[in-house]
Amino acid sequence: MKRLGLLVLCLLQFCCSGSQEIKKINGISFVGSREQVTQEHVDPVVKVNANYAAVMPFGFIRDLHSPNLIFDTDRQWYGETKRGARQYIEKLQDNDIKIMLKPQIWIWRGEFTGDMSMKSEEDWKQLEQLYSDFILTYAELAQETQCEIYCIGTELEEFVKNRPEFWSMLIKKVKEVYKGELTYAANWDEYSRTPFWQSLDYIGVDAYFPLSEERFPTQEELRLGWQPWKTKLEKFSQEKQRPILFTEFGYRSMDYTAKKPWLVDRNDMSVNLKAQADATEVVFKEFWTEDWFAGGFLWKWFIWHDNSGGSTDNRFTPQNKPAEQVLQKYYRTFQQPKL
Repeated sequence: MKRLGLLVLCLLQFCCSGSQEIKKINGISFVGSREQVTQEHVDPVVKVNANYAAVMPFGFIRDLHSPNLIFDTDRQWYGETKRGARQYIEKLQDNDIKIMLKPQIWIWRGEFTGDMSMKSEEDWKQLEQLYSDFILTYAELAQETQCEIYCIGTELEEFVKNRPEFWSMLIKKVKEVYKGELTYAANWDEYSRTPFWQSLDYIGVDAYFPLSEERFPTQEELRLGWQPWKTKLEKFSQEKQRPILFTEFGYRSMDYTAKKPWLVDRNDMSVNLKAQADATEVVFKEFWTEDWFAGGFLWKWFIWHDNSGGSTDNRFTPQNKPAEQVLQKYYRTFQQPKL
């Protein structure tokens, strides 16, 4: 009887341990809008079984070489300001959804932020001051609202490469203000060169890895396409002793969806709902059972669910498409317990 009791206890411990290992951050990137968020906007997030949302206030820069970062102004959409971000956070938290606060930069005409680089020391200094103000403003908001994760930047490779001392100091300043977990959202081809991962809690990766040249890739082709990238991610996670977090992941509902997943091409009018659903499902199959992987935030989710996405839309959102059912299924399977 004693041995039987010990066996049962061991089995219980094994089962509990195993279930803990597969509970993940199941996030959506909650896009800022012109208006306040209501319960009607949050209900679809709850229904899809998301347990995290990335709230994303924005700062704006005119061109790749301008240091003039403008943020939290009356000219911005409500959801992109500090006041709006607070309201979004609090409404999501009312529904037991945890938060990653992720302030981002938008450069006019959608120029890639990773290419942003100043032409003089004076401009670098000005950018550093304004970016510090931007990040510390929202670090204070993250602390005040008890956000679980704070992201200190998104796809800023040239800024990081050219000013490493600034980023080290910025992280120290953020930690004086904010006491939660920290990450940085590195582009898929940037993360291995980012120098400060061991000062953060997660290796954040915007996971737009090219997987297949095919117009209609099968799930098997997509899984094969992931293998070299997955091997590198796992090795990197082990080297840095930090879990990988997909700060963004997702696919457009279009042909060749996995060829250049980062591409925003408004000239391609093809619609391929199956390709988006298959590519999304393969991400879950490949990563959500790995113990070195923390989870991720699907790009992207609009507040007006009924009017978003749909069968004729070829953009990133999974809303009202087969990919939404994929998301709902796997987020239910890998739910993280609420604190």
